[in-house]
Amino acid sequence: MNANKNDKFKATTEKNGNSCTVYLAGELDLSVAPDFRLVMEPLVSDAGIDLIVNLKDLKYIDSTGIGILLSILKARHGMEARFLVEQVPPQIQKLFDMTGIAKFFAPNENSQ
Repeated sequence: MNANKNDKFKATTEKNGNSCTVYLAGELDLSVAPDFRLVMEPLVSDAGIDLIVNLKDLKYIDSTGIGILLSILKARHGMEARFLVEQVPPQIQKLFDMTGIAKFFAPNENSQ
């Protein structure tokens, strides 16, 4: 298990077989985007793993965080590699629904 943490954001990775889950906690916004990118960069480029982002403990996400998730989705889709977003809290799901991106994170929509 690997963790990246500052005062308001934490990303913890857990590898299990051919999948890697990244657990996000706190607030994902412009100020912590570099931390999130640092954690995700080596994982995104590994087409041999199923990449899962778990948002269960995420309290807030802004447009920068959403943009990063969409860029990961695009990169993984181009590699024909699985990318899933799971356990989305209601307040974040509402934002995903309002912005029209929820359909891209549904497991049956972006799984290869």
